Amino acid sequence: MTLSFPNKARSYDETHRRVRFTGYDGMFEVKCFVTVDVLARGMALRTRGEREYLEAFDKMRAIIVDAATRAYNSNPQDAVVLDVSNFG
Repeated sequence: MTLSFPNKARSYDETHRRVRFTGYDGMFEVKCFVTVDVLARGMALRTRGEREYLEAFDKMRAIIVDAATRAYNSNPQDAVVLDVSNFG
C-alpha cells in the first residue's frame, strides 16, 4: 500500500519543536512529524511561534507530504520524522 493523508489535521508540539500530522497505510496509522527547522526557513526569529509554524506547514503541505511518503516508502515504520535532510 501507499501512504495517504486524508486527514488535514495537524498540531504543534512545542516540547519537541515539531508539527505532527497523520498518514495512513491502509488501515494502519502512521504518525508523521516535521521539525520547526524545516518550517522556519525565511522566518524572522522573533515571529516564530505556533501560529506561524502551522501556517508554514499549510503552505508547504504538498512538499511535506511528498517527503513523508518518500521517507516512509524507503523505511516503513509507525512514525516518520522529517528534518532538513529530507528536503533537498
